[in-house]
Amino acid sequence: MEKLVITAAICGAEVTKENNPAVPYTVEEIVREAKSAYAAGAAVIHLHVREDDGTPTQSKERFQACIEAILKECPDVIVQPSTGGAVGMTDLERLQSTEVTPTPEFATLDCGTLNFGGDEIFVNSDNTIFNFAKIMKERGIKPELEVFDKGMIDIALKADKKGLLVHPLHFDFVLGVQMTATVRDLSFMAGSIPAGATWTASGIGRHEFDMAAVAIVMGGHVRVGFEDNLYLEKGVLAKSNGELVKKAAELAKLLGREIASPDEARQILGIGK
Repeated sequence: MEKLVITAAICGAEVTKENNPAVPYTVEEIVREAKSAYAAGAAVIHLHVREDDGTPTQSKERFQACIEAILKECPDVIVQPSTGGAVGMTDLERLQSTEVTPTPEFATLDCGTLNFGGDEIFVNSDNTIFNFAKIMKERGIKPELEVFDKGMIDIALKADKKGLLVHPLHFDFVLGVQMTATVRDLSFMAGSIPAGATWTASGIGRHEFDMAAVAIVMGGHVRVGFEDNLYLEKGVLAKSNGELVKKAAELAKLLGREIASPDEARQILGIGK
């Protein structure tokens, strides 16, 4: 079985220091968390950015500052900026994260509208998805196809039929939000993508390590981090993203998967091809 690519989603746009004091806001804090994740085995840093007070932003300048600072400490890591941003942001705001220098190798592409809970709706029309895919392809950015249910896989495949995506396709199955996080559902999602595509599993909240373990055994890849889950175990807040990555790496060792370096992850995911 090929080596395991671990992604660390180090801060997200929704969690706060009130939820866990270690959630990073400032450039220095974001670098600290990226460095801890990288040192523990993360090949990919999934990046949202914040203002110093914790307000989520898609500011090109803030992304530029954070990416430069991360790469100074972790020169070979894959930085994957989010084009999701936060609920309520415009398409143009969200795309600012792809306008930094150098152009990102990898970025997220959300493939459908999502109910986040309560009244929060994250809107992604077909035209938004196709336009983001087109722009990312023009800029030479490999998209990670963020899918929260089976219908979003089908929308991604529509974009592929239009010639808007880069092969091999890579999916991130985010389970525990709009679709339940079970072995059945993860197996269904993994069985619904084209041959040759790669995939990562992201279990939200208490599902993070259940889904990680199943993904490791199935030959998929794993995402952990404060964006998805703040706890190392029930009732125990993680002190860093590095602790969460370390736990995923220990699971992989127990289950017989070696951890991919950033350059190995580039080969596995088809980044830069």
